[in-house]
Amino acid sequence: MSVWNEKCIISPSLICLDMCNLESQVRILEDNGIKALHVDILDGHFSPSMPLGLDTVRQLRAKTNLEFDCHIMVTEQDYFVNELLDIGVQQLIFHAETQPHIDGMLNRIHAAGVRAGVALKPATPLSTLDYVLEKCDSVLLMLINPGYAFVKGEKQVSYAERKISELRRMIDSRGLNTKIELDGRISPKNIQDWGGGLADIYVTGSTCLKRDDLSGSLKELNSLRERVIK
Repeated sequence: MSVWNEKCIISPSLICLDMCNLESQVRILEDNGIKALHVDILDGHFSPSMPLGLDTVRQLRAKTNLEFDCHIMVTEQDYFVNELLDIGVQQLIFHAETQPHIDGMLNRIHAAGVRAGVALKPATPLSTLDYVLEKCDSVLLMLINPGYAFVKGEKQVSYAERKISELRRMIDSRGLNTKIELDGRISPKNIQDWGGGLADIYVTGSTCLKRDDLSGSLKELNSLRERVIK
C-alpha cells in the first residue's frame, strides 16, 4: 500500500535532522519504517530562514527511496517547482499566499505525475481553497508562522483545532480523499489527539525527534501511531 493511503502518516522534517550527517540520519528513518521525508525549501524572503539548498536535496534523492514530501515556502515559486520536479519528488505543496494562479500550479504539478497540494499560513482562511479543494491531494496547515520557529514566544495558534476541524468537514462534505497535513511544533499530544482521523500527515521536528537519539524517538512515535490508529 502506498504511504499516502495509510493513516496517521509520520513525515519527519529534513531540516530538523543533523544536517552534517543527513545520509546516516535518513538510514535511521528507513530502518524505523518511515516512508516519507518532509523537505522544506525556504528562500529567506517569504520565510526568514534558509537552512537547506536544492543541491543537497538532489544528492539525497539519489541515496534514498523515501517519498519526498516537499513544502516550498518561497516568494517566487516557478524556479523551485521546476527544480523539484526535475529532482523527482513525490508530493509538492506550495503556499497560496504567494501563488497568483493556484489552479494553474496544481495542474502543472499534476501534469508531471506528482501529488500536488496547497499550504496555508495560520491566519489564511480556508475559503481560499473553495474552488480548488477537489484538485488538492493534500492541504498543509501551518500551525505556527513559517520561519519563526526560532522565536521563543511562537507557539501553535490557539485556533489550530478549529481550523483543522473545519477543513475536515469541508473535505468530508465533498466526499474527497484530500489529506490534511499539519506542520509547526507538532507534538506527541497532537498526534494522539488528532491522529485518529481528524488529520492525516504529521510533520515531526524537534518537538518529537531527538537528534542524539533519533532511533529511540522514532520507536516512540511508531508506538504512539499504532495506538492511535487501532
